[in-house]
Amino acid sequence: MAQKGLNLDRESFSCSICLDLLRDPVTLACGHSYCMDCIKTHWDGEDRKQIYSCPQCRHTFTPRPVLVKSTMLADLVEELKKTGLQAAPADHCYAGPEDVACDYCTGRKRKAFKSCLVCLTSYCEKHLQPHFDVVPLKKHKLVEPSKDLQENLCCLHDEVMNLFCRTDQHCICYLCSVDEHKGHDTVSAEAERTERQKELDVSRLNIQQRITDREKDLKLLQQQVEDINGAADEAVEHSEKTFTELIRVIQKRSSDLKDQLRSIQEFEVSRVKDLQEKLEQEITQLKRKEAELRALSNTENHNQFLTDFPSLPPLSDYTHSSSINIHALNHFEDVTAAVSQARDKLQDVLRQTWTDLSLIETEVDVLLPQPEPKTRADILRFSREIKLDPNTASTHLFLSEGNMKAKRIGQNPTYSTHTDRFTAFCQVLSKESLTGCCYWEVEWRGRGVSVAVAYKNISRGRSESRFGFNEKSWTLDCNKTSYDFWYNQVQTSVPGPRSSRVGVYLDHSAGLLSFYDVSETMTMTLLHRVQATFTQPLYAGLCLYKFGDTSEFCKLT
Repeated sequence: MAQKGLNLDRESFSCSICLDLLRDPVTLACGHSYCMDCIKTHWDGEDRKQIYSCPQCRHTFTPRPVLVKSTMLADLVEELKKTGLQAAPADHCYAGPEDVACDYCTGRKRKAFKSCLVCLTSYCEKHLQPHFDVVPLKKHKLVEPSKDLQENLCCLHDEVMNLFCRTDQHCICYLCSVDEHKGHDTVSAEAERTERQKELDVSRLNIQQRITDREKDLKLLQQQVEDINGAADEAVEHSEKTFTELIRVIQKRSSDLKDQLRSIQEFEVSRVKDLQEKLEQEITQLKRKEAELRALSNTENHNQFLTDFPSLPPLSDYTHSSSINIHALNHFEDVTAAVSQARDKLQDVLRQTWTDLSLIETEVDVLLPQPEPKTRADILRFSREIKLDPNTASTHLFLSEGNMKAKRIGQNPTYSTHTDRFTAFCQVLSKESLTGCCYWEVEWRGRGVSVAVAYKNISRGRSESRFGFNEKSWTLDCNKTSYDFWYNQVQTSVPGPRSSRVGVYLDHSAGLLSFYDVSETMTMTLLHRVQATFTQPLYAGLCLYKFGDTSEFCKLT
């Protein structure tokens, strides 16, 4: 009982606005008490109407009352605090500022449990009970508590809008249906909701399916990122190890060659110094001999000259200069030449290897596949201006129009030898590589043309270099009577209209290649579609059949 009395005291001395114990309490003429700051804030919001009300009993005051602190009530609250009474705990049964309050409660209002769309009233559990007990009220539509119940009232007739006008597409009341909306297609709001709910459910299912698909795509992309990172790390590690080994081998060869050259240097220098020493000794001997001969030559006594002359020692064998060969210098020059030749060969190997590496697809396409264009306007968004590479052109082709046009001739003497040049067939590749989504058109005249795509490393000189006769090219053969598609020596006859212009659409990442017939009126007809896996960038290609045939990449706008 004491606890019950304490709870009563807490509620009695609490502000119904902030639900806390009264601070600077004021008492209105209606008898209800509030914190001074709370009631001031409440009335500040009513200044526009110039009518001020009690939040509990709705009693109104005009003009705005002058508030005076209730000293006796303030002292009483302070005394109660000293006896252990603290701020009233939040009671979740009562409505706070953000809650929907029960419209039937008087005084401190409880939280609404349901709102009735027929009564347009919100009820707490206590005041909602008649809607469960009274038969007519049981038919009312109860929803979660809502602050927007008044939006269900017709602004013209102040009646509940329980109908929907399909003609004007908005909710109306029953008076609207016989007045402004007379003769319109009207149904109950519930019936319209049922139909719209079906559409909503279908949309939700589509969205859920799309979410599922996108989550799968996301997982695939994440896996692709992990695969790319793993493969790149492995390739970097392997390449670093390989180049380190190569550097070690080169350093070892350099050290060995250095030791060998120093050994040769030491041997040759020693040999030359030995020969030097012999020559110096011979020079000394010769100088001594020459001095003796000079002295004998200067003797005036003939008898003495003749006596001493036979006693002169004979000259020893001497080294002729012609026997001294500086062959060591030639040896060093040979070594230098051999090292330079090895360097050039190694550079050629690395250069060719680097070229082969550049042909590998390095761009990681992580975008989702693009839908294939349906109209010419759609497909022209992917148009590419393509120019031919003279270094790949057969010597029987003449390029013009900024390298966008090719004509078959007898022989083109202006072409120099190049490793990229086709020699077995009158073919040529584009200068630009093709990745992503691309579209181009080819205008041709003459007996026929092959419109192709190919990898850069397709063979050049052998018979398998012909477009469509290997695993590195795909081509549509066009002539006056037929179309034929070729890949890896397999021929597929292609029916369809025949004109002098062919369009090519490529979606590299999706592995899609499509050929179109383009009429004079720019009507496009799909001729053939290929689904493949492209592992390298592609290049546009042309092959001309007979002398005088021409083919040109069109400028698309």
